[in-house]
Formats: sequence, C-alpha cells, structure tokens
Amino acid sequence: MLRGMRKASSNWLGKTIMAVVMGVLIVSFGIWGIADIFKGFGQSTVAKIGSTEISLNEFRQIYTDRLQQISRQFGRPLTPDQARAFGLDRQVLQQTIAEAALDEEARRLGLGQSDEQIRQVIMNDPNFKGVGGNFDANRFQAMIRNFGYTEQRYVADQRKVSLRRQITGTIGAGLEPPKAMIDVLTRFQNEQRSIEFIRLDTAQAGTIDAPSPEALAAYFEDHKVQFRAPEFRKIAFVVISPEEIGKWTEVSDEDAKKLFEQRKDRLGTPEKRRIHQIVFPNEAEAKTARERLAGGMSFEDLGKERGLSTSDVDLGLVTKSALDPAVGNAAFALPAGEISQPVQGALGTSIVKVDKIEPGNEADYAKLAGDIKREIAADRARVKVAELRDKMEDERGGGSSVIDAAQKLGLTAVTIDAVDRSGRAPNGQPVANIPQGLDVVSQAFNTDVGVDNDAISFKGGYVWYDVIAITPSRDRNLDEVRDQVEARWRQDQIATKLKAKATEMVQKLEAGGKLADEAAAIGAKVETATGFKRDDSPAGVPGTVVAAAFRTVKDGVGQTPVSGGSEVIVFRVTDIIDPAVDAASDAVKKLKDSLDRAQIEEQVAAYVNKLETDIGTTINQAAFAQVTGANQ
Repeated sequence: MLRGMRKASSNWLGKTIMAVVMGVLIVSFGIWGIADIFKGFGQSTVAKIGSTEISLNEFRQIYTDRLQQISRQFGRPLTPDQARAFGLDRQVLQQTIAEAALDEEARRLGLGQSDEQIRQVIMNDPNFKGVGGNFDANRFQAMIRNFGYTEQRYVADQRKVSLRRQITGTIGAGLEPPKAMIDVLTRFQNEQRSIEFIRLDTAQAGTIDAPSPEALAAYFEDHKVQFRAPEFRKIAFVVISPEEIGKWTEVSDEDAKKLFEQRKDRLGTPEKRRIHQIVFPNEAEAKTARERLAGGMSFEDLGKERGLSTSDVDLGLVTKSALDPAVGNAAFALPAGEISQPVQGALGTSIVKVDKIEPGNEADYAKLAGDIKREIAADRARVKVAELRDKMEDERGGGSSVIDAAQKLGLTAVTIDAVDRSGRAPNGQPVANIPQGLDVVSQAFNTDVGVDNDAISFKGGYVWYDVIAITPSRDRNLDEVRDQVEARWRQDQIATKLKAKATEMVQKLEAGGKLADEAAAIGAKVETATGFKRDDSPAGVPGTVVAAAFRTVKDGVGQTPVSGGSEVIVFRVTDIIDPAVDAASDAVKKLKDSLDRAQIEEQVAAYVNKLETDIGTTINQAAFAQVTGANQ
C-alpha cells in the first residue's frame, strides 16, 4: 500500500490527487473524533462489556498471540484467511468478551487475590518446576517469553484468571452426571460386534464392453462439470531467506572448527548419572545423615523419615548441567556406589550418591562439519537477507516486477507457467519447484494480475510474488478428456453392476440363505472380524463397514460400497456384546471426569451469556474486521 502511494505521488497529477485524499482523511478524522463523544464507542474499541472496553490494540495483541501459538503447533504460519476459515477469529473474540464479563462480575462481587497468593499459584505450577521439583525462575522466564508474555503481564493475567476461577469454581461445584447417562454412554462406547463378510470387486462385475460413441458422448454431457478445466495462473516469485542465501556462502574449515570447539560439549552426548540426593537445612544435619547412610541405611528410608517420596530422592539419569553447579561437580567426581560428603548448594546442604554411570560420546567434527557450515552460512546470510529485503522493496516501490527486480539484484526468480488452486500443473502433477512449506499458490489465487503484493514471511526471510497471467476455468470438449471420461464411465458401470449383485445377494441372505454359499457361488472367500468397537479399525475392514455394522441388528445383513464403488462388501452381524458397566474401572472414571467437565463448561457458558446480556455487550464489527483481516 505504501509503495502504491509513493508511486502514485511521483508526478504532478498524482501529487494533486494525494493532496486531496489526505485532506479528506484529515477532515474524516475530525468527524470520527466528534462522533465518538456522542456515541461513546470509539473506532479504536473492538468491544465494550459493561464498563470494560477492549481496545483495538489490546485485541490485536490477543489475536496475534493466539495465531502464533497455533502456528507453532501447525509448524507453519497461519494466514488470516485460514484463521477465519477455522472460525478462530470469532472464537478469540467470544473468549475475550467472556473473560471481560467475568472480570466485571469479579469487581462487582468485590473479589480479590493478594500478591502472595498469586506468587504461590505461580511457584506451585508444575510447568515451572525444574529437575529437583522446585520452582525454576529461569524455566519460568523462558516459558512465558516463548508465549509472548512479560513477567508483569503474566502476573496480571494470572490474577484475573484466579478471580475468574473463584466464580466458575462456585458455579460448577456439586455438579454430578446422572448414573443413567454414564451407563448408557459406557455401553455405547464399549459395545462390541462381530461380522462375517465377503468382498465383491471388479472380478464379480463381469465383462464391461467399451461404450459406443453415442453413449460416451451422452455420459460426458451429463457429467461435463467433472471434467471442467480449472483456473490456472502463471506466477513468478523470488525467495530471499537465510537458507537460500546461505547456499552460496563459503565457510572455511577454520571458522567451522572454531564454532565446533565452542560447542563441543553440547554437540556430543554428555555423560549421565543416576543420582540420589537429599537436601538438608544445615551442614550438621547433613553430616549426621551421612554417617547413618555410611552405616547401611538406604536413601529411600532416610527420605521417608524426612517426609520425602521416592521421586523426591531419586533424580534419575541426569546430566551435570541439570544439577546445581556445586552438587553437579561433587556428583560427577564420585565413583559409582559412593556417597558424597555434605555439599553446600544454592538450596541447602546436599548429600548425593551415584548409582549408575552412562559414559558420554565425544562429538566428531568430520560428521558435523556440514551442519556447522550450513549454520554459519545461514547466520551470515541473515545480514544479507536484511540488505536484500530493503533493496527488493525499493525496486518494487519503483514499479519493477518480481522478475525484473530479481535480475537487477542478481537473484533467481522462479516462474510457474500454469498452476491451479491445488498446486497442480495442467498435467495433473504437483508443481515441483515450490519450496516445501511455502504457501504462495493460495496467496496468488487471492490477488490479481498487476497487483503489488506484500511479501510473504518464509523461513526467516521473505518471498515476493506476481501473478503474470490468468487462464479462466472452462469446459473441455470430449476429445481433450476422452480417456478420462471413458475411465470414469467404466468405473460407474462397475459400481452399478456390483451394487445390483450385492442387493440381490442381500435379498437371498434375508430370505434365509448362507453367506458361505453365496461366496462359493462367485468364487469369493468369507472373512471375519470379531469383537470390534465403534471407534476401532479392524485389519482389512474399512471404516464404512464398521459404521454399517453398528447400524445393523444381530443376524441382520447389509452392504456398503468402498473404494469409490469399485468394491462392495456384503456382511452379516454374527454377534453383539453389550458390556457390563464397572463403575470402578479407569474407563468409567475417565468418562465421568469428561462428563463433569462438559457439564461445568455448559453451566459456565450459560452463566457468562447471562452476564453479557445483563451488563450489556457491544461489538464494533468494523474494528473487529480490521484486526482479523476480514475487510481486506
């Protein structure tokens, strides 16, 4: 957009137009400001819940954080269009409004949470505990930073979360799913069925004569839309990323060996030791305890005396870096089976014992040289990427196409003559020269010829692309797709014959016939599948057959097509097992917990909806669309 404005204002006519546009914008800002006073709802506010306003910037941060979290889970960036397709934009808005409504209610009820209570909540969070089971400040900082939080913001959010839980915990207290519901759902989940079945395939369809020209032409006319040529686009793109630039960066062995020596300990497999440790408040207690251990008392028994569990005492196989430095030095200097003298560490005075030693492996430069050189090349390339990005933007801002800009900067642009929305060429094969993970095709189908598109972020760099030409979707004539039409016609003929034969067979079985006799008559074999549940996938049994079996009564018969109709399975349900309900089983307990959560969530949702209605909720659709990209 900025490049477009710069190009538009490069001559006297463009400058005149831009002056008028900017004048209109200034007047518009004045009008909007006055309107806000009267409406009480600013353009910078996405929603208002009671007295709480969710600002545009606040919602943008929340929405961006959520997109980044989900992108990390997918392993690739999630575009605004994809987020809207998943309904993520509405989900985030609804959750944000619900949280604001609970915050309003917490203030109305006068609920509070002291700093000490919040500190305890955070320190007791198992996600922030280190190897020794205690709160690890470094782990805490690393984890919240990974999710885009500062410490102050995280503490503030946790305070709000704690107050919300006070409300929702009260709403959900005492809810219990009915026993009848648990029984019905348990039986539904654990019901088992057994079937016998035969497969009807192309061999049972008989001979399929070639269609007459008239029949093929009529079939093509009836199914012409299936053979329609998709829209194709000719696109060009250039990739500027550390990985791409790094391919051409020379790295000497001297530089690679220097980095190898710095990381040698981390690149190899470090030595591990199985450690028992007990921490004492002072050295005197530690000395007394060591004498008892030396006299034959076990670490486990001593731990029990001090109220420690086995996992508190047995640290398992750990590396030296996972321990307190002083404790690590002492533990990794001991022979196996030895007990240390008291060691003063950061948490107190420790006694450790080494039960097992797993030697480490020293890193081999020859094996790692290639990876190290690529890493150095990528690091050096990052600086080059930033320089090329600015140059590329300047070239694009000056009106250059992607291909022209790439040539001026000595880069290689990739041109794809024709690609459809699915990333396939006209021959039906996937286009091969698009880097893995680069979503340039869908981006190209959301723009037009001559549009100055924004760069796509990709692997720490950028991708610029142009749509050069568009070939519209069109109806093909029969001669273009004759082989495909004949193959599809043949498939339909096979499916029709198999369905008719299966229907005839089912009628015979319902009249008292035996599946074995029917199988013998067509040269097929009888197969069986026993004791499967609704969600099971028995070997050799398609999911459609499992689903059909659970719609059929005992001794009932049925048929279902598979493989697009080129195979039909005829089956009989030979047994149904209705399981007894064991209320003490783990499965029933898990089901009950799941129902508990579902009931609580339903009650909380109803409560929050009532809150939102009572205190008043207003959504600024324009601001919401601005944040989520729906207005682009």
